[in-house]
Amino acid sequence: MVAVGAALAVTGGLVAAVQPTTPAAAQPGDVVVDEDFSAGTLPAGWRAVDGEWTVRDGRLRGTATSGTRKITFGRHLTSFRFEATVRFESVAEPTRWTALGLDVPADGSTPWWIATMRSGTTAANGLEFAQLTTGNAWNVTNTAAAGYAAGTGRDVRVAIEVHGNRARWFLDGRQLLTTSSLARSADGGQALVVNGGTVSFDDVRVTELPDSGYLRPEGAPMTVVAHRGASSAAPENTLVAQEVARRAGADFVENDVQPSSDGVPFVLHDTTVNRTTSGTGPIRGLTAAQLKTLDAGSWFAPHFAGATLPTLAEQLADLRTRGGNLLLEIKGAHTRDQVARIVEVIRAERMTGRVFVQSFEVDALRYTRELAPELPTGLLRGTLDADPVATARELGLTAYNPSGAALATRPGIVADLHAAGIAVMVWTINSPAQWKQLDELGVDGVITDRPAELAGWNAAGQQADEGNEPGVTVSIAAPADGAKLNRAQQPVLTVPATGADTVTVTLDGRPVPVGEPLDLRTLAVGPHTLRAEATGPTGTVSTESTVTVTATQAGLGHLILTSRAEEQALTVLLNHLVKGRYDELSRYADRQAGKLVPAAVARVIAGDARILADR
Repeated sequence: MVAVGAALAVTGGLVAAVQPTTPAAAQPGDVVVDEDFSAGTLPAGWRAVDGEWTVRDGRLRGTATSGTRKITFGRHLTSFRFEATVRFESVAEPTRWTALGLDVPADGSTPWWIATMRSGTTAANGLEFAQLTTGNAWNVTNTAAAGYAAGTGRDVRVAIEVHGNRARWFLDGRQLLTTSSLARSADGGQALVVNGGTVSFDDVRVTELPDSGYLRPEGAPMTVVAHRGASSAAPENTLVAQEVARRAGADFVENDVQPSSDGVPFVLHDTTVNRTTSGTGPIRGLTAAQLKTLDAGSWFAPHFAGATLPTLAEQLADLRTRGGNLLLEIKGAHTRDQVARIVEVIRAERMTGRVFVQSFEVDALRYTRELAPELPTGLLRGTLDADPVATARELGLTAYNPSGAALATRPGIVADLHAAGIAVMVWTINSPAQWKQLDELGVDGVITDRPAELAGWNAAGQQADEGNEPGVTVSIAAPADGAKLNRAQQPVLTVPATGADTVTVTLDGRPVPVGEPLDLRTLAVGPHTLRAEATGPTGTVSTESTVTVTATQAGLGHLILTSRAEEQALTVLLNHLVKGRYDELSRYADRQAGKLVPAAVARVIAGDARILADR
């Protein structure tokens, strides 16, 4: 285990800090946190901000009977993989959740970002990326459903891979959700969070990663890159095409940049404005003011009339405020000063962590690397170099981006480039048959005019892979494990199950029907065991929970009113109850058992009254 931060002593919910030591800076590949809780105590540097956090049986257990409770640890990292084995021990209802905190201050103060999992993971929002804002409001940026429920009593492996503002959500080794909307702090670390239940954790690991994150991790689909925005659905290289691409689930928007005659970088593919605007002439022969008067939408469809050519600054501002990343092609020959202007705009818009520069022009890539070494670069190729790996190394590339036709001549270069740590993004591919071929080759990203279709194709493949998971799950959602119930309550027995042909539930070994209220009137005061068993094609699973029946005045009143006692007995019993004469009530119930009060219920009334009398 690598201990990080201040050691803590936790007793009775109080936290006492021990003087921390300053850790050495992490390097890519370093395991920053590695904890299996075998020591039996909270690790040094783990801060139980709120809630009940204990180590028991080699697992960390967090309980939140109400609200959200968290424990913080780790250190601030730009790029990292955060993974843990997670088990819902009990939940108040399937909508309750746990989360891995991705950027959380050590004291738990807002704002903070989390990757959330509900016990009912098959819900549309079973998985989420979300932020708790300084106004204590939730900003949920991305949601997804898993193909099976985490349920209760079952270990699932959760992993989140973070690269700056981007993150990938993995459940049992399969990527199910991505985001490009994380707003990172300067010092937030990691956390575990529980809401509305008890959750246990094991094998918590945080690993520093290289900053790029463009190689496709195992279990992840291909990155979706929207060519000129969603150019099959909206006018290319406009903000509306960018918005459609964002809503379609694209990981990156790919656009082209060229300078106006007065040196302002504009987003346009062609060398002239003729094809895609209401104007004519070369873009480099028109001023920024002239370019902004042009209609860049009507050519595509009438209802896009009025769309304008965006400047690079406008495009980046939109991505920064509304979410998204940019694969920016420097189009055509550029001087060093022209590339410097592009870099200046990227930095002014605070987007260096979210822009990837590519070009057919080797000089443009050399200038970019010289002027902004923090920006990743990719070389576009219509035909392959004799040695793509050598070319990529010589230019210091992050990615080598060939056309689909070029890659088809030597598909083995994907493995060669990956072995050298270089990503491969292929252009411009619009058919599912080709997506399948590229996926099988291990290509990292696909540039496509149809981002919505590729995102859907990816999701369908992920769901098919999930079908290989153990299919039978069962949990007892209500009444919640550990619930204390009085006889006036009638909790509806709720048992979510997946992949099951049959589900049976017993209460203290006797069968009880699912979906109907539990009758607590004849149960003894004290704990009772619910057991659910589900059987399906892949086997049988079971889970248990414990509820406790308590004696209360409200519960005793309900018992008396529903006892079917004779009217005169009801009057006496209720009179004793209202005046708190529990001894007299118990004696009267005993005397009238089998006479004015049915025998079985009279015994329960007398027993509860004696318990209340002794308090």
